[in-house]
Amino acid sequence: MRGAWTAVKTCMNIKLGEDVLIVTDSHKLRIAEALAYASTMTGARTTITVMKPAETHGEEPPKPVREAMKAAEAVLIPTSKSLSHTDARREATKAGARIASMPGITEEMMSIGGLTADYAEITRLTKKIAALLEETRVVELTTPSGTNLTMVIEGRKPISDIGLYHNPGDWGNLPAGEACLAPVEGTTRGVLVIDHMGKIVQSPLKITVENGWAKKFSGPDAFKLKSILEKADENAYNIAELGIGTNSKARLTGEVLEDEKVLGTVHVALGDNTSFPGGHTKSKIHLDGILLKPTLKFDGKTVMENGELKV
Repeated sequence: MRGAWTAVKTCMNIKLGEDVLIVTDSHKLRIAEALAYASTMTGARTTITVMKPAETHGEEPPKPVREAMKAAEAVLIPTSKSLSHTDARREATKAGARIASMPGITEEMMSIGGLTADYAEITRLTKKIAALLEETRVVELTTPSGTNLTMVIEGRKPISDIGLYHNPGDWGNLPAGEACLAPVEGTTRGVLVIDHMGKIVQSPLKITVENGWAKKFSGPDAFKLKSILEKADENAYNIAELGIGTNSKARLTGEVLEDEKVLGTVHVALGDNTSFPGGHTKSKIHLDGILLKPTLKFDGKTVMENGELKV
């Protein structure tokens, strides 16, 4: 309930008389019920809709859920797989719903993890990094495990995912805490070594990146990742996102929702980037890979070294 109250009051600012929809699946019912209780106690008109768990992140929900999301004023989505990068979420955002996507949320995240953070501090740090990104043309990214990437981000407006969704059309993750954007398509080059990707990648996986596309894969979990990408579509190989974690309470748990928010980590995503300003590569999936102890340079200036922010 601690996390549920934070989500409902602090993050979503749900008020008396609002129409609130909670979209969940059969794996997250206990969390959905906690959120519904907190929402109802504010005096909001609260509805829960329960789906069959999706097979992959980015899979579209059934049409009745899609329509209900557009009709609500606030939507909380504690699900097993992410609806963040779906047309359903984008349409609901366009219709004015404010949305908290919570894929893979656990009771620990809500009681001792990323949802218990100081969201004022997250806001300060995230906006500071986003401002630096907005002024940057080229990002260089390296890690001790072998990542050596360059990407152009000029003209791409970053998103500050601060966890405060108070205005119509606001949306993001809970737990929150990242500054992120879509690199310019075709510009990312070099070697990407993913240290973690939820339950898909649990030991370092090396990816050769050419002209913005993942081309070659090697490592113990390479076959597992490649099979997921092959089943999706040709755009699943797109380098879709650069994200920088800003949540000091987030922990590495194997759940990407929290892993990608950990302060001192960076994540690079494959697949769909149309949820980001300027992104125009559509895919059925969006998969985030976590990089540990990264060093980041913005136009040659070091802003993070071995996981320690220098700003």
